[in-house]
Amino acid sequence: MSLGTAGPLRAGDTILLHDRRGRRYRVVLQEGAKQSLHNGAFLHDDLIGQPDGSFVSTARGSRLLALRPTFAELLVERQRAQVQPIYPTDLGGILLHADVRPGARVVEAGTGSAALTMALVRAVGERGQVTSYEQRTDFHEAAVRTVETMLGAVPATLTLKVGNVYEGIEERDVDRVMLDLPEPWQAVPVAAAALVPGGVIFAHCPNVSQVQQYFDALREHGGFGLMTALELLERQWLVRGARVRPVDRMVGHTGFLTFARRLAGTESFEPTEG
Repeated sequence: MSLGTAGPLRAGDTILLHDRRGRRYRVVLQEGAKQSLHNGAFLHDDLIGQPDGSFVSTARGSRLLALRPTFAELLVERQRAQVQPIYPTDLGGILLHADVRPGARVVEAGTGSAALTMALVRAVGERGQVTSYEQRTDFHEAAVRTVETMLGAVPATLTLKVGNVYEGIEERDVDRVMLDLPEPWQAVPVAAAALVPGGVIFAHCPNVSQVQQYFDALREHGGFGLMTALELLERQWLVRGARVRPVDRMVGHTGFLTFARRLAGTESFEPTEG
């Protein structure tokens, strides 16, 4: 499925079917196909040609809402088997706090599941450029397949590379460096060489001891300022008539999001507390 598809539902479209119990079923529409679910079967032809957001009835009388999935929904569906996924909640915070804007030149390491990669591509737009490094060949090949599946093809604004960024980054004068690595502190020197003054470096750290080691590396190298670490929590609320309460489950701590600015010289800058 290519994200951004509009118009009536077509054969080949990936859709999510929603029932009233909050369950979702991922379906790829095919002409003449019949889909069997635990709450009954339905014909794909009953949806093909209908507007996005239509309902379909099963043989057992259940009504299902058919919608093309959002980018966030597709990421959650694909990342369930990932050990350390970057969730949509974090992706929004990363793009905002790193100020990833249309036309920006961005280097990412490593590609991993390509969730952040695709979010970056969407953020930089047609005038920007994203280069993503992945050290493991098998992860790189899987990321290429993921991008091709979700975006239709690897766009011209994205370059996927196999490489170890601890040993170097080829690009220079980039606006943002995004690190999703086991030891981001090892990449500080090469990131500093690649970033323009005023640029932003981001690192995703699973625990606070990694944040501390990474920030120590930024201070030791020099030329970085305004270091910030934060975590984002997402809690949904149930709003049904007089019933207004938080849902039982929430997306809690997934990792620390860290940001710093590249300065013009070698001096560091950190505001004093208080």
